[in-house]
Amino acid sequence: MSHQYEHIDTAGVPIRAWIKGVPVEASAVQQLKNVAQLPFIHRWVAAMPDVHWGIGATIGSVIPTSHAIIPAAVGVDIGCGMMAVKTSLDAKDLPDDLKRVRSAIEKGVPHGRTSMGGRNDKGSWGNPPAPVENTWKKKLAQGYKSIIARHPTLNRGRHVEHLGTLGSGNHFIEMCLDENDHVWVMLHSGSRGVGNRIGSYFISLAKKDMQQHIHNLPDQDLAYFTEGATHFEDYVSAVDWAQRYARENRRLMMEAVLQAMQRAKLPRFKADLMAVNCHHNYVNKEEHFGEEVFVTRKGAVSARKDEYGIIPGSMGARSFIVRGLGNPDSFHSCSHGAGRAMSRREAKRRFSVDDHVKATKGVECRKDKDVIDETPMAYKSIDQVMEAQSDLVEVVATLKQVVCVKG
Repeated sequence: MSHQYEHIDTAGVPIRAWIKGVPVEASAVQQLKNVAQLPFIHRWVAAMPDVHWGIGATIGSVIPTSHAIIPAAVGVDIGCGMMAVKTSLDAKDLPDDLKRVRSAIEKGVPHGRTSMGGRNDKGSWGNPPAPVENTWKKKLAQGYKSIIARHPTLNRGRHVEHLGTLGSGNHFIEMCLDENDHVWVMLHSGSRGVGNRIGSYFISLAKKDMQQHIHNLPDQDLAYFTEGATHFEDYVSAVDWAQRYARENRRLMMEAVLQAMQRAKLPRFKADLMAVNCHHNYVNKEEHFGEEVFVTRKGAVSARKDEYGIIPGSMGARSFIVRGLGNPDSFHSCSHGAGRAMSRREAKRRFSVDDHVKATKGVECRKDKDVIDETPMAYKSIDQVMEAQSDLVEVVATLKQVVCVKG
């Protein structure tokens, strides 16, 4: 049987990489090789076609581990992921000028970051609305209390005030049309400030716990907790909580976006035709090749047989709703997007506002210098990425954005 992955030889376990026809920088390959040397990797490391260098571990990698977890591989945007909903609207229901819709969404969902994230930060709630307060109280407050009871230094900054908010960087809210002109709403965000604090705190703790052995690691960012160690269970439960927070964050935002669209005077519509809510920065306990292991997907999506996922392109490119093919070689995973082709700094150096305006023609979105680091040219070709993983997923719907709200 022919395989679509390429083998990368290492001093440790093998790497199986779905990178045919997709450029990959040497620094990302070296990071993958570093991970492959760790003593608890189960079978091999899988690299997705959007693979690129990341802090701690490679973005676009799937790392199965026996009785151990690497906090920096999960990262600080714990539970970051996507949500998409298909509505009963179609293209002819939309106004010619979509500014009104974009403006309504921007009013309905706090986004971005100002005042250094302080009291006047426009990206968080001053007074969280009732749905946010209720979700926090019923689903998240108790778990948060348990975490801070054991790790009180984590009890700072915002938590409920960030719930149902977008954040900044590559997080976005989009209104898209599929190939049949049906309107979809799609968004990308994670566990916000509280997830970042949890991730950063446990990454430092892992390095501290491993102080005596850290010089043996190929990269000190790969410090890990082993099952039974002092902080292992605390990390597992904190990560689980942050992943639930991220999922609720996306759900609350989606509700707010759909309400904003109604306020923008679009025709009445239903939004229950199809919904997908999936993480792409997370760790999960799963069975692979007869063994129960922790699978860390750092910029990768679960793609079990018939499981739905979302693979977004950049601001001006197509995105895909996909169905998993359950490929065991990738530990039932696929890419989480196009993947950056260059750093944010390089994109700002290389492209102008004019370049960005041309690349996002036909999309109602920001066209200013502060979003050049997110311009489509800063990303790999989503078409090449999809081609490289045709044995991991099949495309269910192809989406093209018409409105994009950036943090």
